[in-house]
Amino acid sequence: MATQLNYMTGFGNEFETQALPGALPIGQFSPQKVKYDLYTEQFSSTAFTAPRAANRRTWFYRIRPSVVQGDYRAIDNGSLRTAPITEAVTPPTMLRWNPIDIPSAPTDFIDGLVTMAANGSANGQSGIGIHVYVANQSMQDRYFCNADGEMLFVPQQGELLIHTECGKLGIKPGEIAVIPRGIKFSVDLIDDTARGYICENYGHALELAERGPVGANGYANDRDFQYPVAAYEDKEGDFELVSKFNGNLFSCEIKHSPFDVVAWTGNSSPYKYDLSRFNVMNTVSFDHPDPSIFTVLTSPSATEGMANVDFVIFPPRWMVAENTFRPPYYHRNIMSEFMGLIEGVYDAKEHGFVPGGASLHNCMSPHGPEADVFEKASNAELVPQKYENTLAFMFESRYIISPTKYALEGQERQPNYTDCWRTIKKQFTGSQD
Repeated sequence: MATQLNYMTGFGNEFETQALPGALPIGQFSPQKVKYDLYTEQFSSTAFTAPRAANRRTWFYRIRPSVVQGDYRAIDNGSLRTAPITEAVTPPTMLRWNPIDIPSAPTDFIDGLVTMAANGSANGQSGIGIHVYVANQSMQDRYFCNADGEMLFVPQQGELLIHTECGKLGIKPGEIAVIPRGIKFSVDLIDDTARGYICENYGHALELAERGPVGANGYANDRDFQYPVAAYEDKEGDFELVSKFNGNLFSCEIKHSPFDVVAWTGNSSPYKYDLSRFNVMNTVSFDHPDPSIFTVLTSPSATEGMANVDFVIFPPRWMVAENTFRPPYYHRNIMSEFMGLIEGVYDAKEHGFVPGGASLHNCMSPHGPEADVFEKASNAELVPQKYENTLAFMFESRYIISPTKYALEGQERQPNYTDCWRTIKKQFTGSQD
C-alpha cells in the first residue's frame, strides 16, 4: 500500500474517530449546531428497536447529508444477479469452474461483477449472493452502495484500496473486508489487475463464530479486526452513484464526494481481517474434524446451528492425526457448499481446482477427495505434515445455492468435473485381511 493506513481494532466495538479536532460532539449525538458547520446523519443497519447487543448504528458528521443527490434511473445489471435465481434450473450435479479471465477492455469493480450463484431472497432478507469480481482499473468518479446486503470481499489477485464513508481499508490476498449494507464505497486498484470473490449477505449481519468448549481464546480473535479512521474528502464535480436496490442497479448524479464524513461514532462500520491471524484448531489424536472448526465469521439463521452463511477457511496448518485418512472424508451434507481457492492446492483436489476457480456442492450432493487423492492418502506414511502455501475458503449455507445461467453455460464451467471420481475402484473383497 502506497500510503500507510491507520486502523482501530476490536470486532463490533463502539468506535469514535475524527479527522478534525472537535468535530465529534461530546455527550450527545445530535446537537443544534455541529462544529465546522457539519450535518448530523445517523446510519442504521439494524432496526431502531433491535436489542442493545445486536443493535448496529453509526452517527456521521459530514459536509453534506446523503439526501443531496439526483434522482435514480435504472441501468443495465450486466452480469450481476440477485436471489431468487429464476433464469436457470438448479441441478444436483457437482459443479466446478476455472477462473474468470481478467478483461482486456477497461473494467472497474462495478462493471467486473459476475454473479455465480445465489440463494434465499434479497427482498426477504435471507440467503446470499456469490459473485466474482475482475477489474483492470480503479473506479473513476463512481461510487457504489448496496442496499440488498453486506459485502464480504475475498481477494484472490491484486491489492485493493477501498474508500468508504467511514475511511479507508487496504486489503490484499490473504485478507478480507466486510462492507455493511448501505455504506457507500469505491474500489481502487493498487496493482494493474484484480480478481476475487464476493459473498453478498442478505441475512443477519456477519458475526464471530462461538468458541464453545474451546473457551475464551482461539479461532478469530476480536482484537485482530481492524476498522478505518475518519478520512474525509471535500471534493466537488460530476460524479455517479450506483446503487444496488431490490436486485437491480440504479444510477444517480451526485455533485460531491460522498466520502465527506469528517467524524463518526458507532458500531456499524466497514472492517478488515488478516486471515493469517486465525488461530487454527485441529486434531492432535485421530480422525478428521468437521470443517466447522475453521469458521471465521457466521451469519446465523432462525434455526440454531444452521447458518444463513458461514465463512470458513482452510489455511496453512499442521496435520498430525494418527491412523486416520487425513483429507476430507466423503460426505453428503444438508448444508450447501461453495468453495474458492486463493492460493496453492486444496488437499482434497490436487488437480483442476485452481486459484481463482470455484466449486459448488449443493445440499445432499455427494463429494470428497478425487480418486488419486484417496489412493495417495490411504497409503501415505502418517508423519507430522505441515500444510503450507495454501488457502481455500467456503461459503456454506443452509439454503440450496442456485447457479446463474452464466455459471451453468459459461466457458469457465468444467464439463467433466465429476470424472475425478469415476476411477474410484471397488476394493471390497469380503475378506478381513
